[in-house]
Amino acid sequence: MGVVLKQSIQNVVVTYLGFLFGAMNTLFLYTKILEDEYYGLVTFILASGAILMPLMAFGVHNTLVKFYSNYQDKEKDAFLTLMLLVPLLGIIPVALIGLIWYEPLGNLVSQVNPMVKKYLWYIFFVGLAMAYFEVFYAWCKVHLKSVFGNFMKEVFGRIGVSILLILLYFDVISLDIFFKCLVGLYLLRTVIIKIYAYTLRFPKLDFHFPANTKEILSYSFLIILGGSAALILLEIDKVMLNQFISIENVAYYGVAVYIATVIIVPSRAMHQITYPLTAEQLNSGDHSGLETLYQKTSLTLFIASGILFVLIILNLNDLYLLLPEAYRSGYTIVFLVGLAKVFDSLLGNNNSILYNSPYYKTVLVFGVCLAALTILLNYLLIPVLGLEGAALASFVSIFVFNLTKLLFVKQKFGILPFSKATFKVFAVLVLLGVLFDMLQFPFHPIMNIVLKSALIVIMYVGILYRFDISEDVSGFLSKWLKKKTP
Repeated sequence: MGVVLKQSIQNVVVTYLGFLFGAMNTLFLYTKILEDEYYGLVTFILASGAILMPLMAFGVHNTLVKFYSNYQDKEKDAFLTLMLLVPLLGIIPVALIGLIWYEPLGNLVSQVNPMVKKYLWYIFFVGLAMAYFEVFYAWCKVHLKSVFGNFMKEVFGRIGVSILLILLYFDVISLDIFFKCLVGLYLLRTVIIKIYAYTLRFPKLDFHFPANTKEILSYSFLIILGGSAALILLEIDKVMLNQFISIENVAYYGVAVYIATVIIVPSRAMHQITYPLTAEQLNSGDHSGLETLYQKTSLTLFIASGILFVLIILNLNDLYLLLPEAYRSGYTIVFLVGLAKVFDSLLGNNNSILYNSPYYKTVLVFGVCLAALTILLNYLLIPVLGLEGAALASFVSIFVFNLTKLLFVKQKFGILPFSKATFKVFAVLVLLGVLFDMLQFPFHPIMNIVLKSALIVIMYVGILYRFDISEDVSGFLSKWLKKKTP
Protein backbone atom coordinates (compact mmCIF):
# COMPACT_ATOMS: atom_id res chain seq x y z
CA MET A 1 0.00 0.00 0.00
CA GLY A 2 3.07 2.25 0.33
CA VAL A 3 3.38 2.81 -3.43
CA VAL A 4 -0.37 3.32 -3.68
CA LEU A 5 -0.44 5.87 -0.86
CA LYS A 6 2.64 7.77 -2.06
CA GLN A 7 1.53 8.20 -5.66
CA SER A 8 -2.07 8.71 -4.57
CA ILE A 9 -1.01 11.62 -2.36
CA GLN A 10 0.98 13.12 -5.24
CA ASN A 11 -2.00 12.66 -7.53
CA VAL A 12 -4.33 14.19 -4.94
CA VAL A 13 -2.12 17.28 -4.75
CA VAL A 14 -2.00 17.57 -8.53
CA THR A 15 -5.71 16.89 -8.92
CA TYR A 16 -6.68 19.45 -6.31
CA LEU A 17 -4.42 21.98 -7.98
CA GLY A 18 -6.39 21.28 -11.14
CA PHE A 19 -9.65 21.66 -9.27
CA LEU A 20 -8.42 24.95 -7.83
CA PHE A 21 -8.03 26.30 -11.36
CA GLY A 22 -11.23 24.53 -12.35
CA ALA A 23 -13.10 26.19 -9.50
CA MET A 24 -11.72 29.57 -10.49
CA ASN A 25 -12.84 28.96 -14.08
CA THR A 26 -16.20 27.37 -13.31
CA LEU A 27 -17.34 29.56 -10.44
CA PHE A 28 -15.84 32.92 -11.33
CA LEU A 29 -14.22 33.38 -14.77
CA TYR A 30 -16.82 31.58 -16.86
CA THR A 31 -19.72 33.07 -14.90
CA LYS A 32 -18.32 36.62 -15.12
CA ILE A 33 -16.84 36.63 -18.63
CA LEU A 34 -19.01 34.38 -20.81
CA GLU A 35 -22.68 35.00 -21.32
CA ASP A 36 -24.76 32.24 -19.72
CA GLU A 37 -25.79 30.67 -23.02
CA TYR A 38 -22.18 30.44 -24.25
CA TYR A 39 -21.08 28.94 -20.94
CA GLY A 40 -23.87 26.42 -21.41
CA LEU A 41 -22.56 25.75 -24.92
CA VAL A 42 -19.05 25.05 -23.57
CA THR A 43 -20.52 22.61 -21.05
CA PHE A 44 -22.54 20.89 -23.79
CA ILE A 45 -19.54 20.55 -26.14
CA LEU A 46 -17.25 19.09 -23.47
CA ALA A 47 -19.92 16.72 -22.13
CA SER A 48 -20.76 15.50 -25.64
CA GLY A 49 -17.07 15.00 -26.43
CA ALA A 50 -16.64 13.00 -23.22
CA ILE A 51 -19.51 10.71 -24.22
CA LEU A 52 -17.90 10.14 -27.63
CA MET A 53 -14.49 9.44 -26.08
CA PRO A 54 -14.93 5.72 -25.21
CA LEU A 55 -16.11 4.93 -28.74
CA MET A 56 -13.26 6.86 -30.35
CA ALA A 57 -10.69 5.33 -28.01
CA PHE A 58 -12.26 1.93 -28.76
CA GLY A 59 -11.63 0.81 -25.19
CA VAL A 60 -7.85 0.88 -25.67
CA HIS A 61 -7.14 2.85 -22.47
CA ASN A 62 -8.56 -0.07 -20.46
CA THR A 63 -7.27 -2.81 -22.76
CA LEU A 64 -3.71 -1.54 -22.55
CA VAL A 65 -3.73 -1.70 -18.75
CA LYS A 66 -5.34 -5.14 -18.63
CA PHE A 67 -3.05 -6.93 -21.10
CA TYR A 68 0.29 -5.08 -20.96
CA SER A 69 1.71 -6.99 -17.98
CA ASN A 70 1.00 -10.33 -19.71
CA TYR A 71 3.65 -9.80 -22.40
CA GLN A 72 7.38 -10.32 -22.34
CA ASP A 73 9.48 -7.28 -23.22
CA LYS A 74 10.08 -8.35 -26.82
CA GLU A 75 6.34 -8.85 -27.39
CA LYS A 76 5.29 -5.45 -26.08
CA ASP A 77 6.12 -3.46 -29.22
CA ALA A 78 3.65 -5.48 -31.30
CA PHE A 79 1.02 -5.01 -28.60
CA LEU A 80 1.62 -1.24 -28.35
CA THR A 81 1.50 -0.90 -32.13
CA LEU A 82 -1.90 -2.57 -32.09
CA MET A 83 -3.04 -0.21 -29.32
CA LEU A 84 -2.12 2.82 -31.44
CA LEU A 85 -4.13 1.59 -34.41
CA VAL A 86 -7.26 0.18 -32.77
CA PRO A 87 -8.83 3.60 -31.95
CA LEU A 88 -9.15 4.20 -35.68
CA LEU A 89 -11.90 1.56 -35.67
CA GLY A 90 -14.00 4.04 -33.70
CA ILE A 91 -12.72 7.35 -35.04
CA ILE A 92 -13.21 6.66 -38.76
CA PRO A 93 -16.89 5.62 -38.52
CA VAL A 94 -17.71 8.62 -36.30
CA ALA A 95 -16.01 10.95 -38.79
CA LEU A 96 -17.92 9.42 -41.71
CA ILE A 97 -21.23 9.75 -39.87
CA GLY A 98 -20.43 13.40 -39.22
CA LEU A 99 -19.60 14.02 -42.87
CA ILE A 100 -22.60 12.24 -44.32
CA TRP A 101 -25.33 13.12 -41.82
CA TYR A 102 -24.19 16.51 -40.53
CA GLU A 103 -27.44 18.28 -41.43
CA PRO A 104 -29.92 15.86 -39.82
CA LEU A 105 -27.71 15.52 -36.74
CA GLY A 106 -27.39 19.29 -36.49
CA ASN A 107 -31.13 19.76 -36.80
CA LEU A 108 -31.76 17.13 -34.12
CA VAL A 109 -29.55 18.68 -31.44
CA SER A 110 -30.51 22.28 -32.21
CA GLN A 111 -34.29 22.07 -31.97
CA VAL A 112 -34.42 24.10 -28.75
CA ASN A 113 -31.06 25.88 -29.03
CA PRO A 114 -30.22 26.70 -32.70
CA MET A 115 -26.71 27.94 -31.85
CA VAL A 116 -25.57 24.37 -31.12
CA LYS A 117 -25.66 23.24 -34.76
CA LYS A 118 -22.62 25.29 -35.75
CA TYR A 119 -20.40 23.51 -33.21
CA LEU A 120 -20.90 19.81 -33.99
CA TRP A 121 -17.40 19.37 -35.41
CA TYR A 122 -15.97 20.90 -32.25
CA ILE A 123 -17.51 17.98 -30.37
CA PHE A 124 -15.81 15.51 -32.74
CA PHE A 125 -12.33 16.99 -32.29
CA VAL A 126 -12.71 17.28 -28.51
CA GLY A 127 -13.77 13.61 -28.41
CA LEU A 128 -10.82 12.64 -30.64
CA ALA A 129 -8.36 14.52 -28.42
CA MET A 130 -9.83 13.01 -25.26
CA ALA A 131 -9.67 9.51 -26.76
CA TYR A 132 -5.98 9.51 -27.68
CA PHE A 133 -5.12 11.36 -24.50
CA GLU A 134 -6.55 8.45 -22.49
CA VAL A 135 -4.61 5.97 -24.64
CA PHE A 136 -1.29 7.68 -23.92
CA TYR A 137 -2.25 8.24 -20.30
CA ALA A 138 -2.80 4.48 -19.96
CA TRP A 139 0.63 4.05 -21.59
CA CYS A 140 2.06 6.00 -18.65
CA LYS A 141 -0.01 4.13 -16.04
CA VAL A 142 1.33 0.71 -17.01
CA HIS A 143 4.80 2.04 -16.24
CA LEU A 144 3.46 3.25 -12.86
CA LYS A 145 4.12 6.86 -13.90
CA SER A 146 0.76 8.52 -13.47
CA VAL A 147 1.58 11.89 -11.87
CA PHE A 148 2.58 13.81 -15.02
CA GLY A 149 -0.39 12.40 -16.92
CA ASN A 150 -2.62 13.43 -14.06
CA PHE A 151 -1.13 16.93 -14.22
CA MET A 152 -1.89 17.14 -17.92
CA LYS A 153 -5.42 15.86 -17.39
CA GLU A 154 -6.36 17.93 -14.38
CA VAL A 155 -4.18 21.05 -14.43
CA PHE A 156 -2.83 21.86 -17.89
CA GLY A 157 -6.18 22.25 -19.64
CA ARG A 158 -7.68 24.32 -16.86
CA ILE A 159 -4.75 26.72 -16.78
CA GLY A 160 -5.12 27.03 -20.54
CA VAL A 161 -8.83 27.79 -20.17
CA SER A 162 -8.04 30.46 -17.56
CA ILE A 163 -5.65 32.13 -19.98
CA LEU A 164 -8.18 31.98 -22.83
CA LEU A 165 -10.93 33.48 -20.67
CA ILE A 166 -8.66 36.32 -19.55
CA LEU A 167 -7.68 37.00 -23.16
CA LEU A 168 -11.37 37.02 -24.09
CA TYR A 169 -12.15 39.42 -21.24
CA PHE A 170 -9.56 41.92 -22.48
CA ASP A 171 -10.76 41.54 -26.10
CA VAL A 172 -7.43 40.07 -27.20
CA ILE A 173 -9.36 37.22 -28.83
CA SER A 174 -12.93 37.02 -30.12
CA LEU A 175 -15.59 34.59 -28.94
CA ASP A 176 -15.17 32.55 -32.12
CA ILE A 177 -11.40 32.31 -31.57
CA PHE A 178 -12.02 31.33 -27.96
CA PHE A 179 -14.03 28.26 -29.00
CA LYS A 180 -11.43 27.27 -31.62
CA CYS A 181 -8.60 27.65 -29.11
CA LEU A 182 -10.55 25.60 -26.57
CA VAL A 183 -10.58 22.68 -29.01
CA GLY A 184 -6.92 23.31 -29.84
CA LEU A 185 -6.07 23.15 -26.15
CA TYR A 186 -7.39 19.61 -25.92
CA LEU A 187 -5.43 18.60 -29.02
CA LEU A 188 -2.23 20.17 -27.66
CA ARG A 189 -2.68 18.32 -24.37
CA THR A 190 -2.82 15.04 -26.28
CA VAL A 191 0.38 15.81 -28.21
CA ILE A 192 2.27 16.58 -24.99
CA ILE A 193 1.18 13.41 -23.19
CA LYS A 194 2.10 11.43 -26.30
CA ILE A 195 5.64 12.80 -26.21
CA TYR A 196 5.93 12.00 -22.50
CA ALA A 197 4.59 8.47 -22.98
CA TYR A 198 7.16 7.87 -25.71
CA THR A 199 9.96 8.90 -23.32
CA LEU A 200 8.87 6.06 -21.04
CA ARG A 201 8.86 3.53 -23.88
CA PHE A 202 9.29 4.58 -27.47
CA PRO A 203 7.25 2.31 -29.72
CA LYS A 204 8.99 0.29 -32.35
CA LEU A 205 6.32 -0.38 -34.95
CA ASP A 206 5.75 -4.12 -35.18
CA PHE A 207 2.81 -5.31 -37.23
CA HIS A 208 3.18 -8.93 -36.13
CA PHE A 209 0.30 -8.50 -33.74
CA PRO A 210 -0.05 -10.71 -30.62
CA ALA A 211 -1.50 -14.19 -30.97
CA ASN A 212 -4.47 -13.19 -28.79
CA THR A 213 -5.38 -10.18 -30.94
CA LYS A 214 -8.92 -11.49 -31.36
CA GLU A 215 -9.34 -11.62 -27.59
CA ILE A 216 -7.89 -8.10 -27.28
CA LEU A 217 -10.27 -6.66 -29.88
CA SER A 218 -13.21 -8.45 -28.30
CA TYR A 219 -12.32 -7.03 -24.90
CA SER A 220 -11.85 -3.54 -26.37
CA PHE A 221 -15.22 -3.65 -28.08
CA LEU A 222 -16.95 -4.69 -24.89
CA ILE A 223 -15.10 -2.04 -22.89
CA ILE A 224 -16.54 0.56 -25.28
CA LEU A 225 -19.95 -0.43 -23.95
CA GLY A 226 -18.74 -0.18 -20.36
CA GLY A 227 -16.95 3.12 -20.87
CA SER A 228 -19.85 4.60 -22.77
CA ALA A 229 -22.28 3.44 -20.11
CA ALA A 230 -20.16 4.98 -17.35
CA LEU A 231 -19.87 8.31 -19.13
CA ILE A 232 -23.55 8.32 -20.04
CA LEU A 233 -24.26 7.96 -16.33
CA LEU A 234 -22.02 10.99 -15.68
CA GLU A 235 -22.55 13.29 -18.67
CA ILE A 236 -25.82 12.54 -20.45
CA ASP A 237 -27.79 14.86 -18.18
CA LYS A 238 -25.87 17.89 -19.49
CA VAL A 239 -26.44 16.77 -23.08
CA MET A 240 -30.15 16.00 -22.65
CA LEU A 241 -30.89 19.29 -20.91
CA ASN A 242 -30.09 20.93 -24.26
CA GLN A 243 -32.98 19.00 -25.82
CA PHE A 244 -35.62 20.29 -23.39
CA ILE A 245 -34.68 23.70 -21.99
CA SER A 246 -32.65 26.77 -22.97
CA ILE A 247 -28.93 26.21 -23.02
CA GLU A 248 -28.02 28.67 -20.27
CA ASN A 249 -29.60 26.18 -17.85
CA VAL A 250 -26.85 23.73 -18.82
CA ALA A 251 -24.40 26.26 -17.36
CA TYR A 252 -26.34 26.56 -14.10
CA TYR A 253 -26.53 22.80 -13.81
CA GLY A 254 -22.87 22.38 -14.72
CA VAL A 255 -21.75 24.71 -11.93
CA ALA A 256 -23.74 22.77 -9.32
CA VAL A 257 -22.41 19.43 -10.60
CA TYR A 258 -18.85 20.77 -10.60
CA ILE A 259 -19.15 21.72 -6.94
CA ALA A 260 -20.25 18.16 -6.13
CA THR A 261 -17.56 16.65 -8.37
CA VAL A 262 -14.85 17.88 -5.99
CA ILE A 263 -15.88 14.92 -3.81
CA ILE A 264 -14.57 12.40 -6.33
CA VAL A 265 -11.08 13.93 -6.62
CA PRO A 266 -9.36 11.56 -4.13
CA SER A 267 -10.92 8.60 -5.92
CA ARG A 268 -9.74 9.78 -9.32
CA ALA A 269 -6.25 10.33 -7.95
CA MET A 270 -5.98 6.93 -6.23
CA HIS A 271 -7.39 5.00 -9.19
CA GLN A 272 -4.48 6.13 -11.38
CA ILE A 273 -2.22 3.74 -9.47
CA THR A 274 -4.65 1.14 -8.05
CA TYR A 275 -5.98 0.20 -11.51
CA PRO A 276 -2.73 -1.40 -12.77
CA LEU A 277 -2.02 -2.88 -9.31
CA THR A 278 -5.45 -4.52 -9.28
CA ALA A 279 -4.83 -5.92 -12.75
CA GLU A 280 -1.54 -7.45 -11.57
CA GLN A 281 -3.19 -9.03 -8.50
CA LEU A 282 -5.93 -10.57 -10.60
CA ASN A 283 -3.45 -11.86 -13.17
CA SER A 284 -1.34 -13.45 -10.41
CA GLY A 285 -4.34 -14.81 -8.46
CA ASP A 286 -3.48 -12.91 -5.26
CA HIS A 287 -6.95 -13.08 -3.65
CA SER A 288 -5.79 -12.03 -0.18
CA GLY A 289 -3.94 -9.01 -1.53
CA LEU A 290 -6.96 -8.09 -3.62
CA GLU A 291 -9.27 -8.13 -0.60
CA THR A 292 -6.85 -6.03 1.43
CA LEU A 293 -6.51 -3.47 -1.37
CA TYR A 294 -10.31 -3.41 -1.82
CA GLN A 295 -10.97 -2.60 1.83
CA LYS A 296 -8.13 -0.14 2.24
CA THR A 297 -9.02 1.85 -0.86
CA SER A 298 -12.67 1.92 0.21
CA LEU A 299 -11.90 3.18 3.70
CA THR A 300 -9.34 5.76 2.58
CA LEU A 301 -11.64 7.12 -0.11
CA PHE A 302 -14.66 7.16 2.19
CA ILE A 303 -12.68 9.14 4.76
CA ALA A 304 -11.73 11.70 2.11
CA SER A 305 -14.99 11.89 0.16
CA GLY A 306 -17.16 11.86 3.26
CA ILE A 307 -15.54 14.92 4.81
CA LEU A 308 -15.61 16.73 1.46
CA PHE A 309 -19.35 16.09 1.20
CA VAL A 310 -19.89 17.46 4.72
CA LEU A 311 -17.73 20.52 4.01
CA ILE A 312 -19.53 21.29 0.75
CA ILE A 313 -23.06 20.91 2.13
CA LEU A 314 -22.36 22.94 5.28
CA ASN A 315 -20.65 25.75 3.32
CA LEU A 316 -22.88 25.78 0.25
CA ASN A 317 -25.06 28.73 1.23
CA ASP A 318 -22.00 30.90 1.83
CA LEU A 319 -20.43 29.74 -1.43
CA TYR A 320 -23.55 30.63 -3.41
CA LEU A 321 -23.42 34.18 -2.05
CA LEU A 322 -20.19 34.60 -4.06
CA LEU A 323 -21.86 33.62 -7.36
CA PRO A 324 -24.24 35.52 -9.66
CA GLU A 325 -27.91 35.21 -8.69
CA ALA A 326 -28.79 32.87 -11.56
CA TYR A 327 -26.35 30.20 -10.32
CA ARG A 328 -27.61 30.00 -6.71
CA SER A 329 -30.48 27.53 -6.98
CA GLY A 330 -28.54 24.28 -7.12
CA TYR A 331 -28.59 23.04 -3.51
CA THR A 332 -30.65 19.95 -4.34
CA ILE A 333 -28.44 19.19 -7.34
CA VAL A 334 -25.26 19.42 -5.26
CA PHE A 335 -26.74 17.22 -2.52
CA LEU A 336 -27.96 14.45 -4.83
CA VAL A 337 -24.90 14.36 -7.10
CA GLY A 338 -22.58 14.67 -4.10
CA LEU A 339 -24.22 11.75 -2.33
CA ALA A 340 -23.79 9.65 -5.48
CA LYS A 341 -20.09 10.58 -5.58
CA VAL A 342 -19.63 9.48 -1.96
CA PHE A 343 -21.14 6.09 -2.81
CA ASP A 344 -18.77 5.89 -5.78
CA SER A 345 -15.81 6.44 -3.49
CA LEU A 346 -17.10 3.95 -0.91
CA LEU A 347 -16.67 1.17 -3.48
CA GLY A 348 -12.89 1.66 -3.53
CA ASN A 349 -11.22 -0.10 -6.47
CA ASN A 350 -14.42 -1.97 -7.36
CA ASN A 351 -14.29 -0.84 -11.00
CA SER A 352 -10.69 -1.99 -11.33
CA ILE A 353 -11.63 -5.43 -10.04
CA LEU A 354 -14.57 -5.83 -12.38
CA TYR A 355 -13.04 -4.55 -15.59
CA ASN A 356 -9.90 -6.65 -15.13
CA SER A 357 -11.76 -9.82 -14.16
CA PRO A 358 -13.21 -12.63 -16.31
CA TYR A 359 -16.67 -11.29 -15.46
CA TYR A 360 -16.32 -7.96 -17.23
CA LYS A 361 -18.81 -8.97 -19.93
CA THR A 362 -21.63 -9.37 -17.43
CA VAL A 363 -20.80 -6.07 -15.78
CA LEU A 364 -20.84 -4.34 -19.15
CA VAL A 365 -24.36 -5.63 -19.72
CA PHE A 366 -25.35 -4.13 -16.35
CA GLY A 367 -23.78 -0.85 -17.41
CA VAL A 368 -25.57 -0.71 -20.74
CA CYS A 369 -28.93 -1.45 -19.07
CA LEU A 370 -28.37 1.25 -16.50
CA ALA A 371 -27.22 3.74 -19.13
CA ALA A 372 -30.52 3.12 -20.87
CA LEU A 373 -32.27 3.67 -17.53
CA THR A 374 -30.40 6.97 -17.12
CA ILE A 375 -31.53 8.20 -20.52
CA LEU A 376 -35.11 7.14 -19.79
CA LEU A 377 -35.15 8.82 -16.38
CA ASN A 378 -33.72 12.04 -17.82
CA TYR A 379 -36.32 11.93 -20.59
CA LEU A 380 -39.13 11.54 -18.04
CA LEU A 381 -37.87 13.79 -15.23
CA ILE A 382 -36.29 16.81 -16.96
CA PRO A 383 -39.57 18.03 -18.55
CA VAL A 384 -41.29 17.72 -15.15
CA LEU A 385 -38.62 18.77 -12.63
CA GLY A 386 -36.11 20.64 -14.80
CA LEU A 387 -32.55 20.72 -13.44
CA GLU A 388 -33.53 18.84 -10.26
CA GLY A 389 -35.00 16.12 -12.48
CA ALA A 390 -31.66 15.64 -14.20
CA ALA A 391 -29.91 15.41 -10.81
CA LEU A 392 -32.45 12.90 -9.50
CA ALA A 393 -32.09 10.78 -12.64
CA SER A 394 -28.31 10.73 -12.20
CA PHE A 395 -28.54 9.89 -8.50
CA VAL A 396 -30.96 6.97 -8.98
CA SER A 397 -28.98 5.53 -11.90
CA ILE A 398 -25.58 5.79 -10.19
CA PHE A 399 -26.96 4.35 -6.94
CA VAL A 400 -28.48 1.35 -8.74
CA PHE A 401 -25.33 0.81 -10.82
CA ASN A 402 -23.03 0.92 -7.80
CA LEU A 403 -25.27 -1.36 -5.74
CA THR A 404 -25.28 -3.86 -8.61
CA LYS A 405 -21.47 -3.82 -8.86
CA LEU A 406 -21.09 -4.15 -5.09
CA LEU A 407 -23.31 -7.23 -4.93
CA PHE A 408 -21.69 -8.76 -8.00
CA VAL A 409 -18.18 -8.55 -6.55
CA LYS A 410 -19.47 -10.05 -3.31
CA GLN A 411 -21.05 -12.95 -5.20
CA LYS A 412 -18.09 -13.71 -7.48
CA PHE A 413 -15.11 -12.90 -5.25
CA GLY A 414 -16.63 -13.22 -1.78
CA ILE A 415 -15.31 -9.84 -0.65
CA LEU A 416 -16.85 -6.58 0.51
CA PRO A 417 -15.17 -3.18 0.80
CA PHE A 418 -16.65 -2.44 4.23
CA SER A 419 -15.14 -2.99 7.65
CA LYS A 420 -15.89 -1.86 11.21
CA ALA A 421 -13.88 1.27 10.49
CA THR A 422 -16.31 2.19 7.69
CA PHE A 423 -19.17 2.52 10.16
CA LYS A 424 -16.99 4.44 12.61
CA VAL A 425 -16.20 6.98 9.89
CA PHE A 426 -19.88 7.22 9.01
CA ALA A 427 -20.76 7.95 12.65
CA VAL A 428 -18.09 10.66 12.86
CA LEU A 429 -19.34 12.32 9.67
CA VAL A 430 -22.94 12.35 10.92
CA LEU A 431 -21.80 13.84 14.22
CA LEU A 432 -19.84 16.61 12.51
CA GLY A 433 -22.69 17.33 10.10
CA VAL A 434 -25.27 17.74 12.87
CA LEU A 435 -22.95 19.69 15.14
CA PHE A 436 -21.72 22.23 12.63
CA ASP A 437 -25.06 22.64 10.89
CA MET A 438 -26.18 24.37 14.07
CA LEU A 439 -23.08 26.58 14.12
CA GLN A 440 -23.40 29.69 11.93
CA PHE A 441 -20.97 32.61 11.71
CA PRO A 442 -22.05 36.19 10.88
CA PHE A 443 -18.95 37.12 8.90
CA HIS A 444 -18.16 37.52 5.19
CA PRO A 445 -18.92 34.30 3.24
CA ILE A 446 -15.24 33.60 2.55
CA MET A 447 -14.37 34.02 6.22
CA ASN A 448 -17.28 31.79 7.20
CA ILE A 449 -16.16 29.06 4.79
CA VAL A 450 -12.54 29.16 5.95
CA LEU A 451 -13.37 29.24 9.65
CA LYS A 452 -16.03 26.52 9.60
CA SER A 453 -13.94 24.28 7.30
CA ALA A 454 -10.86 24.62 9.51
CA LEU A 455 -12.79 23.68 12.64
CA ILE A 456 -14.45 20.68 10.95
CA VAL A 457 -11.20 19.34 9.49
CA ILE A 458 -9.26 19.75 12.75
CA MET A 459 -11.92 17.89 14.71
CA TYR A 460 -12.26 15.20 12.01
CA VAL A 461 -8.53 14.51 11.72
CA GLY A 462 -8.18 14.58 15.50
CA ILE A 463 -10.87 11.92 15.94
CA LEU A 464 -9.42 9.72 13.20
CA TYR A 465 -5.94 9.92 14.70
CA ARG A 466 -7.00 9.57 18.34
CA PHE A 467 -9.02 6.40 17.73
CA ASP A 468 -6.69 5.00 15.00
CA ILE A 469 -9.61 4.39 12.66
CA SER A 470 -7.46 4.02 9.52
CA GLU A 471 -4.03 2.39 9.54
CA ASP A 472 -2.91 4.31 6.44
CA VAL A 473 -4.20 7.69 7.58
CA SER A 474 -2.80 7.26 11.10
CA GLY A 475 0.55 6.13 9.70
CA PHE A 476 0.73 9.12 7.38
CA LEU A 477 -0.19 11.55 10.17
CA SER A 478 2.34 9.98 12.55
CA LYS A 479 5.15 10.42 10.01
CA TRP A 480 4.05 13.99 9.32
CA LEU A 481 3.92 14.87 13.03
CA LYS A 482 7.38 13.37 13.63
CA LYS A 483 8.78 15.56 10.86
CA LYS A 484 7.17 18.64 12.41
CA THR A 485 8.39 17.79 15.90
CA PRO A 486 11.90 19.24 16.57
